[in-house]
Amino acid sequence: MKAKQFLLEKIKDGTFALLTDTEIAKRLRLKKQESYALRDMLHALVREGELLSDSRYRYGTAEQFQAKKGIISGNERGFAFFVPDDNSGDLFLPRNSLNGALHGDTVLAVPAKTYGDSGEVLAVIDRGYKTFVGTYRGARGGGYVKPDERKLNLLPFVPFRKNLSCKDGDKVVVKMISYNEKNQLAEVVETLGTSGDFLTEELALIRAHNLREEFPEEVLKDADKAAQKQLLREGRVDLRDHLIITVDGEDTRDIDDAISVEKKDGKYYLGVHIADVSSYVPRGCALDEEAFRRGTSAYFPDRVLPMLPTALSNGICSLNEGVERFTLSCFMTIDRKGNVLEKRVAPSIIVSRHRMTYTAVTALSEHDKAAVRQYPDLVEFVDTAIELTKILKAARESRGGVALDIKEAKILFENGRISIPDYNRSISHEMIEQFMVLANESVATIMTQMEMPFVYRVHEQPSEEKAQDFTSFLREAGVRAKFDSSNVRPVDYAALLRSLEGDPLYPLVNRVMLRSMMKARYAEVNLGHFGLASDCYCHFTSPIRRYPDLCIHRIIKDALTDPAAARKRHENFVKEASVRSSLCEKNATDAERDVDALYIAAYMDGKIGEEYDATISGVTSFGIFCELDNTIEGIIPLETLPEDSYEFLENRYTLRGMKNSFRLGEHVRVLVAAVDWGLRRVHFAYLAKLA
Repeated sequence: MKAKQFLLEKIKDGTFALLTDTEIAKRLRLKKQESYALRDMLHALVREGELLSDSRYRYGTAEQFQAKKGIISGNERGFAFFVPDDNSGDLFLPRNSLNGALHGDTVLAVPAKTYGDSGEVLAVIDRGYKTFVGTYRGARGGGYVKPDERKLNLLPFVPFRKNLSCKDGDKVVVKMISYNEKNQLAEVVETLGTSGDFLTEELALIRAHNLREEFPEEVLKDADKAAQKQLLREGRVDLRDHLIITVDGEDTRDIDDAISVEKKDGKYYLGVHIADVSSYVPRGCALDEEAFRRGTSAYFPDRVLPMLPTALSNGICSLNEGVERFTLSCFMTIDRKGNVLEKRVAPSIIVSRHRMTYTAVTALSEHDKAAVRQYPDLVEFVDTAIELTKILKAARESRGGVALDIKEAKILFENGRISIPDYNRSISHEMIEQFMVLANESVATIMTQMEMPFVYRVHEQPSEEKAQDFTSFLREAGVRAKFDSSNVRPVDYAALLRSLEGDPLYPLVNRVMLRSMMKARYAEVNLGHFGLASDCYCHFTSPIRRYPDLCIHRIIKDALTDPAAARKRHENFVKEASVRSSLCEKNATDAERDVDALYIAAYMDGKIGEEYDATISGVTSFGIFCELDNTIEGIIPLETLPEDSYEFLENRYTLRGMKNSFRLGEHVRVLVAAVDWGLRRVHFAYLAKLA
């Protein structure tokens, strides 16, 4: 047996486990030169990934060290935190215990012996940043690239032959060649433009999230071929003579849902008709693989990065006005109390009679004369739809649906000009939301009753810890919490909000309640949807832009023809689709928020010196965040608040001083003081507190 293999086996079987090279040499009674060879063999086994070594120069396996797998969360000051996969508690990692690990890396780490909550990295399993975006700075023989991600402690050298002729100050995408701390090397794979240019900075943010505008040539060919596909009408419900419309924003880029509604004999008949994308994108084709990789479309003020090529997303799959389109329809019969008496789903064919906007439908609901003249055939339709909307909303609220007031900025970019109007939510928005939610719920219920493998949209109840924190906050605010923190129900939160309607505390409680709730995600098991007070929920209504919707469309259609075969065909894929869809959704959402922050910074740069009324939307130890009516948020740094000594009361969401205090939900008058372009953050100056 070779010496190296013998050494490895003796460590693995425990004989030499967690010993230093000196201790192993003594046990083997090695001479000085032999001990040097032993050390070289141990170093080689570590490089090959066979063994680990800690800061005390001990050697062993991951199991012997009781090392845990997790992710590095870096800090721009050099230290980091280890976030274990098993959620057993984060570890603080001083700079000298990172052992070459970087922000985003997957590593094996162990607690340190010296400090209670500190640790050290034993091995890097996978690099989190194989490519990154940064600014190129020329130097002798090439240049260095400083990452835009401040937590990424890298400064690799790029030789001239690897820099794509980029210039000093260019924003670039680089691929790492070597992570060696003494010899970090990279190559430029794309030049984006001049650092500081607005559109270059936007593209840099998009690239930082690994999002791409272009589709591979093979995918584009697949899309063009699919768009020419002739589908059979046989076996489809023919709805071409029904009054069916689409309702979207004026700037909608893809139309994947349409509605029909009528009232007969005291019952409402609602149809939600969704683009039948799965007929054009079968599982396993190049189109499907690209859609799975993207997971979702990403929307920015000046562009959209679609999940599917435009030949499908804006072409044959889009429910454009006046043309035949193949759909998957959910038909629901609803009584006056909002109960769904019957529900079914079936392939169909429709012709959208009108492409309506939220603005036009709202005008019709108010019987605006011009709107009535323009759409006389829709007056009764809209009246019935709004009537049903109010019934469904009341029914969901009675079941405990949590009507949180979540605002989203609407950023418009036209002819090079940015505008951000005040937040406005109309009855037509509520109408489409209620109809889509009911369809999602109905489809999920049908498939669950058929015992189909499925991709659910789940929203778990708040954790006991979060609920207890919320209860403590309510107690400090003088509000009595009438629910059990260990088992919060949607109806508990809904009742609390109803009890505070008209109370000045309502906006504050609404915000803190939102912070106490879990994040929605996709899962292969039905865990219910807390916020909607739904026992069974999915995403069915947007297959053009979301992969989970496309995935379940395939399951539904297979289940309608051969349930047994459908179960077998899809049972192994739904977990993979759920995990991937959740990751892609988070990545796209983060990218959208980063780009929105860039646009907001540019917009507010032109508002410096102007005054606004605002609501305190966040309280931290370093300042308070304030939100304007158009949802723009900025910070008032602690050091700029009225002179005082402040104490941060985290559970009370309050900064308390001797003379002044600031609390989440309070109204203040602010002045736009500056824009921090590096952090894409607006800085406000405090002027006064409002009544």
